[in-house]
Amino acid sequence: MRAQRGQAAVELVAVFPLIVALLAALWQLAVFAHTAWSASSAAHAAARAEAIGLPPGRAARAHLPDRLERGLRLRASADGRVKVTVRVPSSFGLRLGTTSAVARFTPQR
Repeated sequence: MRAQRGQAAVELVAVFPLIVALLAALWQLAVFAHTAWSASSAAHAAARAEAIGLPPGRAARAHLPDRLERGLRLRASADGRVKVTVRVPSSFGLRLGTTSAVARFTPQR
């Protein structure tokens, strides 16, 4: 029994980095999901604004959190489609790319 004292501590030290990496990956996945949901919300708002003749950029920005506005790109087409692209923020200093969403409303003019 004496030889096994401290075994749990050694196992915890060995597994702890894996647990931290898993939690970090889950957190980043949650950030990505929130960014994708926010881009979709902004695209729908921009398409609605475009359909009634208002500036789509202002509507998109109003539906995005402040930290996502800096990476916002918006492209509107003549048929009422609006594509919103935002950068995915990283919690760990990595470049994770972008996510985008497209929405369309029939022009109401």
